[in-house]
Amino acid sequence: MPEFRQNMVSKEWVIIATERAKRPVDLVQQKERKNPLPPYKEDCPFCHGNESMTPPSLFSIEKNGVWSLRVVPNKFAALQSHLTTERKHEGRFLKADGFGIAEVVIETPLHNQTIATMDLEEVKNTVVAYRERYTALSKIGQLDLITIFRNYGQKAGTSLEHPHSQIIATPIVPPHVRNPLYQSQLACDTFGDCIYCGMMEEERRQQVRVVKETKYFLVICPFASRSPFETRIYPKTHRSSFVTISDEELADFAFVLQETLKRLYVGLNDPDYNYILRSAPIEDSDVKYHHWYVVIVPKLTTPAGFEIGTGIYINTTLPEQCAEFLRGIQIQ
Repeated sequence: MPEFRQNMVSKEWVIIATERAKRPVDLVQQKERKNPLPPYKEDCPFCHGNESMTPPSLFSIEKNGVWSLRVVPNKFAALQSHLTTERKHEGRFLKADGFGIAEVVIETPLHNQTIATMDLEEVKNTVVAYRERYTALSKIGQLDLITIFRNYGQKAGTSLEHPHSQIIATPIVPPHVRNPLYQSQLACDTFGDCIYCGMMEEERRQQVRVVKETKYFLVICPFASRSPFETRIYPKTHRSSFVTISDEELADFAFVLQETLKRLYVGLNDPDYNYILRSAPIEDSDVKYHHWYVVIVPKLTTPAGFEIGTGIYINTTLPEQCAEFLRGIQIQ
């Protein structure tokens, strides 16, 4: 029997379509064998030795005199930092210049790696870069929201194979971000605490959707997952903003992020995915009602007319089964 499930925070509904449910194993990607990627490509702007193809580094980490990570301005950014934040009316319509900052985190000099296959030190460097750039960007007065994300594979919208993630900072907090903030604030006003912390407490009590728990993080397939194998990583310590993460937590986060992506990489045969680090807007960096987290969305299905028309997603795989499947994946 199909059922509606509601997201505790956003109040959005999903449909778990159990009558046409697919087992997790049915979603394992069937891919054609491809030639392995080389560690270096002469036309790749992110490969070691091709630094002249990108703008100068904003932040870098070096090892033995050679960079192991670089953060550079996005050469083809949709937003530009020299514009203004002035809003203008055109009749009844509102517009503004495309002010914003877009950066690329080049996660490794090697072209043929990804987070699931990197050394853990490289993954830690990546999340260190996230925190350092987040801290720097949050000091720019015109910015309100910093979004860190990774597109992996063509279905996820990436245009370059080389391992990288992106940071985009904007002077606008869109309704898609505002609504969960508003709902979590209402819940805090009603119940006096963080609804995310309450949700984690319930997930830990039920255990059926927990994939992994460490000292500082909880990994789950959410109760109201919008798509198969949607996976979330929550810090167990209440923090509304990623920028406040401690060094010890950061090391644990790197481990958990890599292990989660390894489970997806091995279990689903290297699926395309997006992940987004959802952190509070800059002005809400220390509030009681919000909680930062990472959401990972493997690109296993495509939203169709009903989803687009209603905002209600149809998920054909039970999150409880997805969590059980991921827990059982053997990784090194």
